[in-house]
Amino acid sequence: MSPARKLMATISNSLSITHGLSLWCPHFSSLNRTLHSPSLPSGRSFQRRRYVVASSAFANENREFVIVGGGNAAGYAARTFVEHDMADGRLCIVTKEAYAPYERPALTKGYLFPLDKKPARLPGFHTCVGSGGERQTPEWYKEKGIEMLYEDPVSNIDIEKQTLTTNSGKQLKYGSLIIATGCTASRFPEKIGGNLSGVHYIRDVADADSLISSLGKARKVVIVGGGYIGMEVAAAAVGWNLDTTIIFPENHLLQRLFTPSLARRYEELYQENGVKFLKGASIKHLEASSNGRVTGVKLEDGSTIDADTVVIGIGAKPAVSAFESVGLNNTVGGIQVDGQFRTSIPGIFAIGDVAAFPLKMYDRVARVEHVDHARRSAQHCVKALLSSQTHTYDYLPYFYSRVFEYEGSPRKIFWQFFGDNVGEAIEIGNFDPKIATFWIDSGKLKGVLLESGSPEEFQLLPKLARSQPIVDKAKLQQASSVEEAMEIARISLSD
Repeated sequence: MSPARKLMATISNSLSITHGLSLWCPHFSSLNRTLHSPSLPSGRSFQRRRYVVASSAFANENREFVIVGGGNAAGYAARTFVEHDMADGRLCIVTKEAYAPYERPALTKGYLFPLDKKPARLPGFHTCVGSGGERQTPEWYKEKGIEMLYEDPVSNIDIEKQTLTTNSGKQLKYGSLIIATGCTASRFPEKIGGNLSGVHYIRDVADADSLISSLGKARKVVIVGGGYIGMEVAAAAVGWNLDTTIIFPENHLLQRLFTPSLARRYEELYQENGVKFLKGASIKHLEASSNGRVTGVKLEDGSTIDADTVVIGIGAKPAVSAFESVGLNNTVGGIQVDGQFRTSIPGIFAIGDVAAFPLKMYDRVARVEHVDHARRSAQHCVKALLSSQTHTYDYLPYFYSRVFEYEGSPRKIFWQFFGDNVGEAIEIGNFDPKIATFWIDSGKLKGVLLESGSPEEFQLLPKLARSQPIVDKAKLQQASSVEEAMEIARISLSD
C-alpha cells in the first residue's frame, strides 16, 4: 500500500463509514444525497449519511466495504473491487473457513480423485481460476490490501450501528456490507445417526479431506441422494474401486432436471461401472458399531445396506441465521434482494447462493445454488455499488456436471444445460457418446441439455436458451443425430 493510501486508510479507520461513502472517492462528492431506487424490495431509497466518530475497538482495519463469507461469490466480488481500484485499505472479508476463497465445485469432482490419479489440491483451484482469471491465493489478498479474517464466522448484525459480531466476540464495522454466506449442507438428525463417525457431508475443504480419509480405508460406500453430489461422489468412489450404492427416494437420478429417459442413460452408465441403485427408498436410520462408527443404512422396509462410509447429499440450506433481520424470502429461502442485489436495508447487499433475486427472463423470484451465478452476481453487485451501473441482473440459468474424469476412466462424462426445463422434452441421440434434450413450450425452445458436445455446440446452448426461438418440433424429432438436431436449432435462431 502506498504512503498516501496508508494515510487515507488511517483517516478512514478512525471514522464510521456509512453505505460505501468514501472520503477520497470522486463518485461520492456529496455527503448527504438520496439515491432513489424504485425497484428496491421495500420501496425505500438509499440515503448516504454523514460520518460520525467511531470507536477504535473494532477488529477490522478496513471498514468501508465488508464481505461476509469466503466462498466463490466473495472471491469474485473481491476481484471486482480490485478492478475498480477500490479494494486497497477499504475491503475486509470475514469467513468461517481457514482458506482464501476457492472454486468450490472441485470438492466433489477433482478433489475426490484417488491419490494416484492426480487429485486437485489447493492452491491449485483458488478463485478465480475456474473462469480463467488470476489465482487469488492468500498472498494475492495481502498484495491488494484486502484484509482477511479467517475461521471466525459472523453470528450477529446490528443494523442501526452498522456492526457485526463474530463467534469469537470480535466487533466489526462496515460502511457497505455484502452478505455472501452461501449454504450449509442439509444434515440427517443426530437421533437417526447423522453425526456418526464415517458419515460425511461436503461443503468445504475440511469436509472433503475427511471424506478422502474415509475413502482410503473404505470397502462399502453408500451415498444418500441422487442429485449432483450423489452422482459426482459415486463416480469418484468408482475410481477408488469401492463397492458403491446410491439411495434416493425419487424415481430416477437428478429428478429436478433429467427426464426419466435421460436419467436411464446415466444410470446405465453408472451400473456398467459397478454402481448399484436403490430408488424410491426411505431411510429409517443409520446403524453403528459399539465404537460409534457407521456400519449400515436401515431402510423403512426393514432391510439394511452394509456401509463403512456414508455420504449424505440431500441438498443445502441458505446460511441466513445471522441475517434474518435483513429480510428473508419465505418462498425460495435466502435474503430478498432486487436486481442490483440490494436488500431492503440501505447499504446491505446479498449475493450468490443466499440471494433471492428477480430472475428477469422468467419473471419470477429465484435462488440459484451454482458457481456460475455466484460469480456473476458478485460482479454485478459490486459494479452496481461502485459505478453508475443501473441495469437489472439478467441471469440465464446454467448447470453442468463432470464425472469419471480421472486417469484410467473408460469414459469421461460432461454435460451442460441452459435455460428452463419446462414443456415437452425431445431427446436426440443414443448416448454413444452424445445425447441432447430439448425442452419445447408453446413452440419455443426453452431449454437444452447436451452431453459430450463439441466446443462449438456448447457455445450455441446459451444463445438458444436466451433467444428462445420457435423450433419445428416435428423436424427436430426426425433428426437422425445430435449434430443434425443442433443444426436445426441453430438455423431457427435466424428464422
